[in-house]
Amino acid sequence: MEDYQRSSYTVWDCKCHLVWSTKYRYDVLASDVGLRCRDLIRAIAQAHDLQIYSGVVNKDHVHLLVGIPPSLSVSTAVQFLKGNSSHKLLNEYKSVRRRYWGKHLWAGACWVASSGNVTVEEWMEYIKNQKPPEPDDNFTV
Repeated sequence: MEDYQRSSYTVWDCKCHLVWSTKYRYDVLASDVGLRCRDLIRAIAQAHDLQIYSGVVNKDHVHLLVGIPPSLSVSTAVQFLKGNSSHKLLNEYKSVRRRYWGKHLWAGACWVASSGNVTVEEWMEYIKNQKPPEPDDNFTV
């Protein structure tokens, strides 16, 4: 019961592993764009009461282990994360805006798995092994 999240009438523990990629898998999340993407994901998650347990921003895709409150559907949570981050990154970085002139940074699809069939520790270990080769200042929250 210690790891459960609480709200006024609900006690919950809904964790999902999310993966989504840039459109055409272009390596646009390198260097400062990737760092800004990570910061945006943290801010968006906090604004919508999503709990990030682990995450990695690679050059062309994002891995997250996230707790989603029962008031949100998984698709709505992904919509918030992808939509808001795409909008801000396209507005802030001219190089990204030139690459994605159609204003679609992320590919339309994403991969989602609930953590019920695999332990949270296994997901966190898997995500930790997905880190890019260069140092990343630990996306863990």
